[in-house]
Amino acid sequence: MNRAEFQLGESLSGKRIVVAMSGGVDSSVVAALAHATGAETIGVTLQLYDHGEAVGRAGSCCAGRDIRDARAVCDRLGIAHYVFDHESRFRETVVDRFADEYLAGRTPIPCVQCNMGPKFTDLFALARDLGADCLATGHYVRRVIGVDGPELHRGADPARDQSYFLFATTTAQLDFLRFPLGALPKPRVREIAAELGLLVAAKPDSQDICFVPDRDYAGLVRKLRPEADTAGEIVDLEGRTLGRHRGIIHFTVGQRRRLEIGGTAEPLYVVRVDAAEKKVVVGPRAALAVGAARLDGINVLGPLDAPLSAKVRSMAKPVPARLVGDRLVFDAPEYGVAPGQAAVLYDGDRVLGGGWIAATEAA
Repeated sequence: MNRAEFQLGESLSGKRIVVAMSGGVDSSVVAALAHATGAETIGVTLQLYDHGEAVGRAGSCCAGRDIRDARAVCDRLGIAHYVFDHESRFRETVVDRFADEYLAGRTPIPCVQCNMGPKFTDLFALARDLGADCLATGHYVRRVIGVDGPELHRGADPARDQSYFLFATTTAQLDFLRFPLGALPKPRVREIAAELGLLVAAKPDSQDICFVPDRDYAGLVRKLRPEADTAGEIVDLEGRTLGRHRGIIHFTVGQRRRLEIGGTAEPLYVVRVDAAEKKVVVGPRAALAVGAARLDGINVLGPLDAPLSAKVRSMAKPVPARLVGDRLVFDAPEYGVAPGQAAVLYDGDRVLGGGWIAATEAA
């Protein structure tokens, strides 16, 4: 472990750093990096959910274990650790919205909503109340000081980059935030944790939405919104009935599996979800081609008046596009563009901002 890995890019000796701690290896190493700067370091954990409550199954809660892990790391480092109960706020701003978006026929991204609310709003307030000079998190993105101030850039490790989920970060928040892991590959982060004897060094990464640990999104929505099980028709682009479905919450744009429609000349995909009519509209892959998308809630982090690249799904590659007013126009047809998802805009590695996909226009 070299000295550079213990720095946050500036002199913080004599300062106070609040670290957002989830109980995982990433935020635990951030706490160690912050502590090594000589700054007073405080770990803060938001109790946001209970898995047992989320999935209706006793004994499935791991939120308590994560809190215990975060506290054990802080004890090991000799720093303070505080836990704040934000379950009701999390449910209102993230979980309930997740269910409502599915009912409206959209594809939600709860991780962005969480960053916009409990993490980068509530945690900011808590950090400032604690007299912090900055808030450090375990996100794999980079904060780069440019000519006009801090910029948000992709993480150096492409496999771990989380910039897509942070497009809504404001310039004011970016002033206060620090991302010590942005230049590190994940294996090195685990090595640091092991070198420090942190019990979370080999703790598996979370692969799912935190409040849906069994990946049964429809089951959670059904539990929160019993009306979600209303059946309806599966129709083609001309409106002809091809089959029946057991609830629109089971379908998202671009989906091919679980349509249970046979006898068609070519594979069919979900092209549109009509929530008002409870219909799932399907068609060939060509019908998924999108030429432009209208964005809502556009957040600006850099100049948007030049050619840029846009990423319309977390796992998609950025593609050439341009922003004209609130319309994102693709240079070539893009596929699988779903209302409810985010379109994140880049200039190379720099995040210029982004917005929520409200509607699409066929290519």
